[in-house]
Amino acid sequence: MASYKVHITFPEAKIKDPIIYQIGHEYKVITNIRRADVTEKTGWMDVELTGEAAEIERAVAGLKAKGVKVDPIERNIIE
Repeated sequence: MASYKVHITFPEAKIKDPIIYQIGHEYKVITNIRRADVTEKTGWMDVELTGEAAEIERAVAGLKAKGVKVDPIERNIIE
């Protein structure tokens, strides 16, 4: 299994959407929230995604498609 850590920034319009829950159900990845700070207007999370490398890449693309900013914490997917 591979692991990839990302920093996710939520725009105000997406704060109440269950995006992390959706990613965990739409893709074959395990989501692990490592740190977070969410208020009514802003939010960010450091999330570790674990699964097959191709599925992690699909999940990251899915996060971006849902309108959140995704930045890598670690540069490469670690197996």
